[in-house]
Amino acid sequence: MSTDRRSLADRRANDSSPLYEDRPWGSYTVLADEDTHKVKSITVAPGQRLSYQRHSHRSEHWFVISGDATVTLDGVEFHVLPGHYADIPQGVAHRLENQGTQPLVIIEVQYGDYFGEDDIIRLSDDYGRVE
Repeated sequence: MSTDRRSLADRRANDSSPLYEDRPWGSYTVLADEDTHKVKSITVAPGQRLSYQRHSHRSEHWFVISGDATVTLDGVEFHVLPGHYADIPQGVAHRLENQGTQPLVIIEVQYGDYFGEDDIIRLSDDYGRVE
């Protein structure tokens, strides 16, 4: 199925970023990529988590679709259930984790002045990606 998604991305004019991307913690699909915002559907596999990270150029809004999200925001951990959300201000350290047994699915809305994957400053990472 990811091949079909990538072929859709290849058809998008003037865009070299993939529509679908596998990550060590799960995957994401880019739903919209505009000058003013980017929208992703993110799936986090059970027992996995993203880097503890921050961004210099964007804020994020995470809306939980299914699963139980464990969010760490500036060192404070809390749970976000389906139908609820967490706001991640620009520059604030954060992490998304799935401590459950089912996939965690969220919609992430990024807003700011730059949305590239290189605007990730990893503070800690389970997969050895801290620079």
